[in-house]
Amino acid sequence: MRLIILWLCLLCVPAAAADRPISAEEFDRYTRGKTLFYGVDGVDYGVEEYLNDRRVRWAFLGDECVEGYWYAEGSNICFAYEAREGVQCWQFFLSNGRLTAQSMNEGSDTTVYEINKSSEPMICLGPQIGV
Repeated sequence: MRLIILWLCLLCVPAAAADRPISAEEFDRYTRGKTLFYGVDGVDYGVEEYLNDRRVRWAFLGDECVEGYWYAEGSNICFAYEAREGVQCWQFFLSNGRLTAQSMNEGSDTTVYEINKSSEPMICLGPQIGV
């Protein structure tokens, strides 16, 4: 009987863990050295490369890359990018081996989810050339 109860408790752990935002350490461990592709509502959204020292490179799909960094603020993971005003803060959740992020910025109800990941660096588009 005890074995059955223990087994049932272990089944509940992943579900409970998905209900809490992951820590900065868990986020860093999961993302560092990877390129993650994100989607919103079934549509490709953007890609982010996670570098050493909490540095990142982000691009909306088909757009130019921007450099930035992330930091922890309470249970939020916040991103600041060069040439962009403001900070984007998210709560990240890990479920079934994939990230989901809920925007914590005022007035935003955006939820993004990991659709793919790679250990290859992202390919960045350059500035528009021509007339």
